[in-house]
Amino acid sequence: MGRPNDEVAELFQEFADLLSITGEAAYKVRAYEKAARAIGGYHEDVSALDLKGLRQIPNVGDAIAKKILDYQETGTIRQLEAVRAKIPAGVRALTAIPTLGPKKALVLYEELGISSVDELAEAIPAGRLEGLKGFGAKSEENILHGIELMRRAGDRVLIDVAMGVAEEIIAVLSPLAGRCEYAGSLRRSRETIGDVDILATADDPGPLMAALVALPLVAEVIARGEKKTSIRTVKGLQVDLRVVPPESYGAALQYFTGAKAHNVRTREIAVRAGLKLSEYGLFDVESGDLVVSRTEEEVYERLGLPWIPPTLREDGGEVDAAIKGELPRLVQLGDLRGDLHSHTDLTDGIASLEDMVAAAAAHGWEYFAITDHAPNLFMQRMTDEKMLAQREAAHALGERYPDLTLLHGTELNIDADGEVDWPAEFLSGFDICVASVHSLFTQDRATMTRRLVRAVENPGVHVLGHPTARLIGRRASVDADWDEVFAACARHRTVLEIDAFPDRLDLPADLIRRALRHGAKFSIDSDAHATGHFANLRYGVGTAQRGWLTPDDVVNTWPLDRLRAYLAGS
Repeated sequence: MGRPNDEVAELFQEFADLLSITGEAAYKVRAYEKAARAIGGYHEDVSALDLKGLRQIPNVGDAIAKKILDYQETGTIRQLEAVRAKIPAGVRALTAIPTLGPKKALVLYEELGISSVDELAEAIPAGRLEGLKGFGAKSEENILHGIELMRRAGDRVLIDVAMGVAEEIIAVLSPLAGRCEYAGSLRRSRETIGDVDILATADDPGPLMAALVALPLVAEVIARGEKKTSIRTVKGLQVDLRVVPPESYGAALQYFTGAKAHNVRTREIAVRAGLKLSEYGLFDVESGDLVVSRTEEEVYERLGLPWIPPTLREDGGEVDAAIKGELPRLVQLGDLRGDLHSHTDLTDGIASLEDMVAAAAAHGWEYFAITDHAPNLFMQRMTDEKMLAQREAAHALGERYPDLTLLHGTELNIDADGEVDWPAEFLSGFDICVASVHSLFTQDRATMTRRLVRAVENPGVHVLGHPTARLIGRRASVDADWDEVFAACARHRTVLEIDAFPDRLDLPADLIRRALRHGAKFSIDSDAHATGHFANLRYGVGTAQRGWLTPDDVVNTWPLDRLRAYLAGS
């Protein structure tokens, strides 16, 4: 079952989208968008709050709080249903396409009668949109690309959604099992998950299977057996539970964690050694005797390999590296000494400076950067005066946390030709400057490459934030010559960010490995807009591991003195 806050946030974001379609005043649309962000990032479970508690959420007033209570009591919001009734279902379906906004979806429906994604995909190459106001050749190209993104995502979900389901199930099953954990693509920290694999041990699988199918999140029991039960959750995610004897756990975990290609490689090694590897164990081919199976370490050791971290098990060179003894010591969550990208309610965050700093201090970090948006992101209404006032407040607040060094920074906006918000003299007052693309995502490759390189070359820019600007399943990466960008980052000592937000995970793992070959350095940042977002750092670490990064590659694992020296170019 989804986290209640996320479910409610989705409803209010839909409310905002539908009000935009119906032509409601912009301030009303923004009010629901702000409420959606605030609810999604709020640290308390909204389903457990009363009216007074709900009104404590930033950007949630009396009217929105009552709508949340309405949803908790009836399972729906009457006002939302009324707006839904005004808008054809076909238009709502079209708004799911990345790059196609709600107003354009309405135009397509009213002018051309297009009411489904498939109809739109056929209409564009057939030339039906030609001459339609607001739809040029570039718009058509972007829409087709958005349809491709949506279809490619299919029924897959973001890693945090799958993790939430997995952890909810494991919490219920663990008291009934010897061991219980998730495997598959979730254990490999893939960006999106098609189904969740849960592996457990028990001499009698019956109670585990019964407990799984009795969970409130179960919408359908797909199959139920003695060794495997598959269910579909209310959100449509398939979960497969496999129960094995305790003595087979290591072999089963190895088998159900690795990608198919990785498992093929390990089985080939077994065959050459006169062994057979399966989910039941490692067996001697001639005698049929079980050799090892209890732990993954034993299985890999008998194959002549060190234990290979799950995040590397994709047949991306990890087996050869293991054979040569060249596997890296991958960065771990506990290696992080700080976070270099976060926001407060001065711009689009929902927590105060005081609350964000208190939460950072609770993590035991050595340093923490506040990087609110700069003025060229106009909707955030930043000014020089506001930023300087925040700097003073941060310095004063830092005195209350002697073990935490507060870094005052900003997230700059990279404009169309690579310039950023403030001149050099103003930028020099910040401890750290993150620069990111927030607009004009469809520039051609040459233009985008020049834009990024120019920003990277700016002495006032320390970190290139969420470099590809992608939103998984909603917006494609910008098109750039990444080797040229990465070489510039290495040359100018500009750090490449791995943004840990589950819908970003940007840089992605394949580009991390390319950048690593150029000698670039990285930061794993939360981009937190609420105190609860710091928990996303584990997904950023998983992505960094998939990119083969060690602690030395990640600047926010370094002591503060070393970090400051690197950012200063010394």
